[in-house]
Amino acid sequence: MSDIAAAVRRLPLVGVLGWQDIRQRYRRSALGPLWLTISMGVMIGTIGIVFGTLFRSPMGEFLPWLASGIILWGFLSSVVNEGCTSFIASDAIIKQLPIPLFVHVLRMMWRNTIILGHNLVILPIVFIATGKAISPVILVSVVGFALLVVNLLWVAVLLGAACARFRDLAQIVASVLLVAFYLTPIMWLPRSLPANVSAYLLDFNPAYHLLEIVRAPLLGQLPSAMNWGVSVGLAIVGWTLTLFVYGRYKRRIAYWL
Repeated sequence: MSDIAAAVRRLPLVGVLGWQDIRQRYRRSALGPLWLTISMGVMIGTIGIVFGTLFRSPMGEFLPWLASGIILWGFLSSVVNEGCTSFIASDAIIKQLPIPLFVHVLRMMWRNTIILGHNLVILPIVFIATGKAISPVILVSVVGFALLVVNLLWVAVLLGAACARFRDLAQIVASVLLVAFYLTPIMWLPRSLPANVSAYLLDFNPAYHLLEIVRAPLLGQLPSAMNWGVSVGLAIVGWTLTLFVYGRYKRRIAYWL
């Protein structure tokens, strides 16, 4: 807890480091981070046309669902994957400077939040193109996003410490995320599946609930009580486990690096 509190007090440092990462990645690029938006927009348009035709889904419904799902999944998967290497990628700083380790996790989270902000520009374009109205319910997505970040932070801390010790774990996590992408309703609508199959893929899929508390308000709907309950439950159980593991092994991370 003391390490996390010390990191929170250094939020200005987190902000500077996160922006520096973005600048470093797109240095000497004419469009800079806009390449992220362009590539994401092209991918959404291509997948939307192909899968919308295959599934015979109305574009006015399918394209906003696909766009919001892919954008949010890109954020979630990037945080989880980069969380695995959050300590490994900062090993030089960890070995030389007495900075709280949680700073490196916050830095990674802030960097991906900036990238998410660039990609969210696509949503209004998709809404206008499909004629979808924006509902005041969209404000609920702010609360959902905060809860999503709270969950992703404990996942990043836990995986960061575990991957510092067991380097092969990062490859396993990447493979699991790939499988989870196809099992989560992102490129397909839940009503496309039979009710008995859909119940298992949705109710027992934590990624679906975490996405839905942000995506549903963006699309003008309120998340279900189960979506909120699972997300809050994951945060409580996850942070309890993470604080125990992080508190026990935090001092060893520098040696594992």
